Amino acid sequence: MRAGLVDATGEVLDTSRAPTPHSDDALEDAIVGCIGELAGRHPVAAVGLALAGFIDADRGLVRYAPHLSWRDAPVAERIAARVATPVVVEHDANAAALAERRYGAAAGGRVVVFVALGTGIGGALLVDGKLYRGAYGVAPELGHLRLVPDGRPCACGKRGCWERYCSGTALATTATEMLASGTNAATNSVLARDAALDPGRVTGQRVASAAREGDKLARRAVADMGRWLGEGLALVADVFDPELVVIGGGVSASSPLFLDEAREHYASIVTGAGNRPLARIRTAQLGDAAAVVGAAELAREQVAAVRTIRR
Repeated sequence: MRAGLVDATGEVLDTSRAPTPHSDDALEDAIVGCIGELAGRHPVAAVGLALAGFIDADRGLVRYAPHLSWRDAPVAERIAARVATPVVVEHDANAAALAERRYGAAAGGRVVVFVALGTGIGGALLVDGKLYRGAYGVAPELGHLRLVPDGRPCACGKRGCWERYCSGTALATTATEMLASGTNAATNSVLARDAALDPGRVTGQRVASAAREGDKLARRAVADMGRWLGEGLALVADVFDPELVVIGGGVSASSPLFLDEAREHYASIVTGAGNRPLARIRTAQLGDAAAVVGAAELAREQVAAVRTIRR
């Protein structure tokens, strides 16, 4: 969990970090603690919370968060009561997409899909600079599109979701499966030595690092993720027909390893391949600060809107 103090130009001036607890009370205590730490060093006008979950249209209620304990929880109201500051809640991919629109790779795009590759996949859709949320604030939940019937189990309860094949977690899973195959590449891989010492050391970050060092098995795992990225992007393009796709999230830092593979696969399988314009695919510019910056911008806008109404 990361908190950032963001000024009116989108610059992160100060940060605070804490582990993410699992229970409601502990989670809210940790959030309040991070806010209090920054508020103790700087004046804070408003708070934005960016998280992976279903947020209602008023951006106050967390309906469901697959990796957190909140269910139909009035999170904005509860946190605001404890920090005595206005609070707005937003889906983390939506927040990051807005930040990239204002300050980064999505600037000027008319129809933009933002894909956040991290522990899972977050998605956002911007049309003429505005977020498309769907009827109930859920859209677009790209990470849980089912690409593989009866595939890998997902925390959402389904099997074969896109994020189970294309994410930091998926990269580690793919590498582990390849190690278990017993091929020559698996035997000679540095990841085999890591797994022998502790299977938990085979993380997505470690696989990407090994791929950069030339490890053959790691490079195969990364290429596999690139193909799945292209597979999902082709599906997304068939539905939304974007002019621009921005790849963000922590895994995007390793995009030179897999983005060309993704572009080629996407271009070859999208419906009408060779007879339609293709979306440009870019890497996000704001890195892991994007969601923080976007959440802060939304909080700032909400406070400004309330002041305007009062006038």
